[in-house]
Amino acid sequence: MPDVNDWNTRIIEEFRGNEGKVGGQFEGAPLLLLTTIGRRSGASRTNPMMYLDDTDRLLVFASKGGAPTDPDWYRNLVAQPEVTVEVGTETFPARAVVVEGEERDRIFAEQARRYPGFAEYQEKTDRIIPVVALFRQA
Repeated sequence: MPDVNDWNTRIIEEFRGNEGKVGGQFEGAPLLLLTTIGRRSGASRTNPMMYLDDTDRLLVFASKGGAPTDPDWYRNLVAQPEVTVEVGTETFPARAVVVEGEERDRIFAEQARRYPGFAEYQEKTDRIIPVVALFRQA
């Protein structure tokens, strides 16, 4: 299995080199780059991920492919919710807020309807996959 960091690096380079567009499994999908600050290292960490555009916020999903644990980027933004978002050719600071309860369930159901892989991820794990709202900061 390829190293996830190498895989992410290739997607990040393609995203930045093609005005936010990539091929492969993400071709045509809404993709952003999320940069968090490592909760232990203090280093910047950038991860590509699909998102759902919800007017005044972008929504991302801490699926980790249905793994039993939350992804590192999620734990990082819970510890430090000030993040950087790249969408298309635009880069901006954002504040991450975890969405909970009925609102989380409604949003996740919509993402799973649009992209059935997300429903499969939820079926593979006992944890509730977190949904995070990214609010643009001035």
